[in-house]
Amino acid sequence: MRIGIITDTHLPNILRDLSDLGPEVAQFFSTVDLILHSGDIVGPAVLDWLEQFAPVVAALGNNDVLEDRRLAPVQVLDIAGWRIGMVHSLVPQTRPMAEMNAKHFPTPVDIMVSGHTHFELLDYREGVLHLNSGSAVFPHHKEIRLGTVGLLELSPSRVHAELLLLGHTPGRPNPGRPKVLQVQDGQLLMPEEDPGQDTAVDTSEPWTVS
Repeated sequence: MRIGIITDTHLPNILRDLSDLGPEVAQFFSTVDLILHSGDIVGPAVLDWLEQFAPVVAALGNNDVLEDRRLAPVQVLDIAGWRIGMVHSLVPQTRPMAEMNAKHFPTPVDIMVSGHTHFELLDYREGVLHLNSGSAVFPHHKEIRLGTVGLLELSPSRVHAELLLLGHTPGRPNPGRPKVLQVQDGQLLMPEEDPGQDTAVDTSEPWTVS
């Protein structure tokens, strides 16, 4: 199961939809089986646009005043033996995982998905994975440009989690930082971060995770 994660799109804005950023967003989401949007959607048109690629589940953000069948304040999903909990805000993100679990979710989850900060985060502590995909549109609160998205690849005993740069808008560098974590049978196998390597989505050929 491949899950694409996006947050803080804040549309409508001067963008018609996410395709106005370039082809990178569509290319990435065309590779996934499910899309999670962790809030600050603002207008449901962005969920409609994403749904052309895969089913969409969304969390209610602090800037969201809307009703939609895909939307709830808290989302809990059981997929491939993993319980995923999604809310918009888990701030501060450095609190003990057990405390965040008890505060935000009706039952303990294995993977927490959040947004709100516009800064990407991938962390594994106390047996819980936390992924905040930053913002695909306003990364690090900068003006509109290509930002970051997240990826979860799930099997019953293993999770591959990744933060990805969508690319670089001309004249507006992407400030995001790519990162990869792999967990198997409760053990962290590979924490990896290379600030010198740009792992932006390549639009020249079908995109895959190695």
